[in-house]
Amino acid sequence: MCRFMIYKGRDPMVLSDLLTKPAHSIINQSFDSRLRLDMRNPINGDGFGVGYYTANHKPCVFKAITPAWNNVNLNNLSMCTESRLVFGHVRASTQGVLSETNCHPFSYGKIMFMHNGGISSFDLIKKRLINYIEDKFFFIIQGSTDSECCFALFLDTLFKMGYDPADRNIQYSNIILRKALLKTIELLKDWQTSVTSEPSLLNFAITDGESIVISRYVTSKTEEAASLHFSTGSKFFEYEPGLFKMERLNRSQDVIFVASEPLTFERGDWLCVPSNTTLTITKNNTVLMHPIEDEFYGANERSSDLAISKGLMGGVPTKRHAQQDNSSDEIDSTIAELPPLEREGRKMSTEAIVF
Repeated sequence: MCRFMIYKGRDPMVLSDLLTKPAHSIINQSFDSRLRLDMRNPINGDGFGVGYYTANHKPCVFKAITPAWNNVNLNNLSMCTESRLVFGHVRASTQGVLSETNCHPFSYGKIMFMHNGGISSFDLIKKRLINYIEDKFFFIIQGSTDSECCFALFLDTLFKMGYDPADRNIQYSNIILRKALLKTIELLKDWQTSVTSEPSLLNFAITDGESIVISRYVTSKTEEAASLHFSTGSKFFEYEPGLFKMERLNRSQDVIFVASEPLTFERGDWLCVPSNTTLTITKNNTVLMHPIEDEFYGANERSSDLAISKGLMGGVPTKRHAQQDNSSDEIDSTIAELPPLEREGRKMSTEAIVF
């Protein structure tokens, strides 16, 4: 399946430092599958997309159906483009043909959206979704993926809340975006569970160029959602060629990353987002986590089998994965002694957790 990455910073960052240079960047993840716990989907070679915002908050999206690691235009673009907010996505198709219209992220007005996961039995609920949304949002669907239909449903939800997403002058808040995303998830959940018991995996990311809301969600009480991690700090820098890490000089959150898999080899840089949770990054770079409290919330133990079987549960990188000599069995002793990233439990206050 897919992988995505999000960067938000107080200062702009060159896209190459996010997408191409790091040894475990999302581009390298797309073809280097050593960290995947299931090898039946070894690469993300069915296209990619990069979305970023200009200084005046206008979204720009570049997509291609070539593998991300073999695209000269991406290399050239990334070396000369800076942005404070970047969405990156690499695709392994499960629904829809190989085409640029099926690549993420999707955009409309000043909204950008991307998805990691899949809607179970989507063919059985697609007509219901299309009949539910306004015609104006049906007509923006150009591709054939479940993800783009989910985006149209999100836009329709915003519209029915009184916010026309075609109006670029509308000022959204993170609260509005989160409320619309939760309603979108609720609709998809109700439709899907009425036709099949096979869980859907709904890791959605949405932004208006200022705030970002991301979900890690699965329609199951016994399974984990697709993996999702985040990292905050004061600076993201290259300390050795191809090796980056997060610097924390204080408690500031000048740099924020969200990713399907950790992007650095410093395990302590990353926190795991619990299943069935939203992660919000406010306009001022405050990070909040809220539980999604419905019938699938509250499980004390979850299995990773479903996400692993679909190639959506990534491992935590160690420095061994950055070595050119794959025959070496040496692992940094400090890293080897660390426990796995904590898979946070379901006992959480209904109030937001602030980072």
